[in-house]
Amino acid sequence: MANDSHPTRSAVLNMHMSEFWSGDLGLTLTTISLAVLIFVITPLREAGLPGRFLFDLIMVTLMISGSLAVNQTRIATAFIVAIVLVSTAVLVMGRLHPTPFLHQVGSILSTITLLLYVRIVLLVMFRKGLVTWSRIQGGVCAYLLLGMAWASAYQFVEQRYPGSIQFISQPADIDQLTSKLTYFSFGILTSLGSDIAPVLPFARSLAISEAIVGQLFPALLIGTLVAMAMQARPKS
Repeated sequence: MANDSHPTRSAVLNMHMSEFWSGDLGLTLTTISLAVLIFVITPLREAGLPGRFLFDLIMVTLMISGSLAVNQTRIATAFIVAIVLVSTAVLVMGRLHPTPFLHQVGSILSTITLLLYVRIVLLVMFRKGLVTWSRIQGGVCAYLLLGMAWASAYQFVEQRYPGSIQFISQPADIDQLTSKLTYFSFGILTSLGSDIAPVLPFARSLAISEAIVGQLFPALLIGTLVAMAMQARPKS
């Protein structure tokens, strides 16, 4: 009986997660968490105030549930969950025992994790069906995740090669570095610009690639959603 009940519970859990992500709730919570993390928590962390841990925990939970809900192989699901857990463990260790090596590894894993999260969001967005508000939220969510992924990549470059990025005032700790590079990343992504400048060639290449993605991603996303909406229209 135990063997018969186990698959049933797993099927019910997968069904609930699929319903959670196929509706508005999954992408809504992700988008809200990202917006608060980027525009509220990150600047407060630069000022030395706590509060990021809760939203990091929410993001980890949403990413794991999303990876379990999307249609992909078990190997891909296990890989994503493993990367998320390892990245979380390294970032926590870097907080408890800050060393340059842990910070660099944490930045690399954060970049990979955020890009995998973009993949999950896009898979959820481009499921078959009508173009709904949740798909628009998914586009916003993926755009914000791209900015955060590049911020983590800049952080690794600056940690590995100090002086790669020029600041007006040098960051005093890892929180200030994260906040400044998040601001710099979204300035490049949106073509707004900032008072922070890449100096070394690799940092400049990252900035150029982000600027290109920042221009192409919204156009491709809107075009894809319009095409999906046209295909989903009932034939007259």
